[in-house]
Amino acid sequence: MTNSRLAITLGDPAGIGGEVILKALADPKVYENCELTVVGSRSLLLEIYTKLNLVHNCSPLADPEKLSILDVDLGNEDLHNLNSSESNNSNKIIIGEGNAASGAASFAYMETAINCALQGEFDGIVTGPIAKSAWKAAGHHYPGQTELLAQKSGVEKFGMLFVARSPHTNWTLVTLLATTHIPLEKVPQVLTPELMTQKLDLLLKCLKQDFGIEKPKIAIAGLNPHSGEGGQLGSEEQEWLIPWLEQQRQKYPSLQIDGPIPPDTMWVKPGQAWYGQGKVTPADGYLALYHDQGLIPVKLMAFDRAVNTSIGLPFVRTSPDHGTAFDIAGKGIADATSMKTAIQLAAELVSHRKLGVRSQES
Repeated sequence: MTNSRLAITLGDPAGIGGEVILKALADPKVYENCELTVVGSRSLLLEIYTKLNLVHNCSPLADPEKLSILDVDLGNEDLHNLNSSESNNSNKIIIGEGNAASGAASFAYMETAINCALQGEFDGIVTGPIAKSAWKAAGHHYPGQTELLAQKSGVEKFGMLFVARSPHTNWTLVTLLATTHIPLEKVPQVLTPELMTQKLDLLLKCLKQDFGIEKPKIAIAGLNPHSGEGGQLGSEEQEWLIPWLEQQRQKYPSLQIDGPIPPDTMWVKPGQAWYGQGKVTPADGYLALYHDQGLIPVKLMAFDRAVNTSIGLPFVRTSPDHGTAFDIAGKGIADATSMKTAIQLAAELVSHRKLGVRSQES
């Protein structure tokens, strides 16, 4: 089997990205079937490693001197000072404080990794957590990393998918968000039959390409409480969502497409499948209509295991499903489980895609 070539971006260097990467890469299991390159600042990673070792006696940690690191030139030798007690300068990277300097650094890491992936140097990217506020402070106005990845890749149809494998039953929860980082009041305006068609097609392609599921069962949430209850609690279901679902069932007659399922009950079967309670037949993929509708249940079940996956890109992209955690950065207590899982899932998805390409060629 050909090894997956993966880039791991450092993320915001003022956050826990460096710590969880060093902890994850200390585990030999994450190197199975993949070649890993950290994209970031070698000097920053060395400082993080030294501080975690000397101050917090944190172990096990991967030694940066033994890692493959693509060192990104930030254009300023005096850009960082990881001891927050020594500086309040917004032009420096300070552990635990996201600012313009840390935002500029994390953006530079991302751009470098994306460019290399588009040139064929990497099969996939595992992204460390960034702070959108720090990107904004640095002059980069993107809702998140997903949107930057899509723009740089020249992709208009893309999605934010969350994948988590249950430690209790080994069942895999796959959840796609129809809308992502927008205010709640804008969700009904942004949701359209055209957008839903795009997201459903992306989900079906992903399940086939990355998970080998040819005829999946799909569960789609309603927008309103009780899915509108016949128009009494909202009109969107009656006006367009239910007619759209009927069109999709005719378009995909061999698939089971359930919906609109009341949002408060859609997650009961996934919960039972996750914890092994009773005999249930969960869906292969879940389509939530907005951010919290999908991510509250995902994080309740799998906060330390869920992986953010961008679909629709020309390469694999995964990310831990947690943020920069500035409040615990540099303290040696960050959990690397999600980073490990993100690396392992990226390697698995790359392998699936390569096998699929070979099958088509034979």
